Amino acid sequence: MIVIIDYGMGNLKSVRNALNFLGLENKISSKEEDINNADALILPGVGAFPDAMETIEKLGLDKMIKAEVKKGKPLLGICLGMQLLFDKGYEGVEKKGLGLIKGNIVRMNEDKVNNIKIPHIGWNNLFYNKEDELFKGIDEGKYVYYVHSFYAQDYDEDDLVAYSEYGSNKIPGVVRCKNVIGAQFHPEKSGDVGVNILRNFGELIK
Repeated sequence: MIVIIDYGMGNLKSVRNALNFLGLENKISSKEEDINNADALILPGVGAFPDAMETIEKLGLDKMIKAEVKKGKPLLGICLGMQLLFDKGYEGVEKKGLGLIKGNIVRMNEDKVNNIKIPHIGWNNLFYNKEDELFKGIDEGKYVYYVHSFYAQDYDEDDLVAYSEYGSNKIPGVVRCKNVIGAQFHPEKSGDVGVNILRNFGELIK
């Protein structure tokens, strides 16, 4: 059972539809009992970093998530959900994140000369930094779908699995520190590539 964590700011139904398509048992919940009993967790997210963390802390989800990660339970953060895995975010104000992966979330760089606009919306291809079971059966260079203005910096290079390039911005597309995984793009909106990534995530709990 995969629990999609509901804190009021996630793309919940799209993620659930993708898991249903794959036949992966799942539930949308913020209940401690469900989170404790889950085989894996997905932290989705759409919106602003400080607002999201404030809500997560208010609901006590930060403590629940950290406790389950400590047990070795797989956790996948998607888009804003990935950003929340890092130490701090600087979206308007400085705000502490979950601190599960080293690094900070900062605004991307615009480049008017090369027509690089923020937010970064649309398809971009992935380059691999290292091998990972999450990309089993997926060739390098495939395209995934992004929607974001902020990205991870000051991260540990060993945690970088795959990245995309957008002007002068090297975007960490997938990061992983043991059982904690983050995808800056939306797998649930990334066609066959995204479906296969979610399928491979499902394989981690079998």
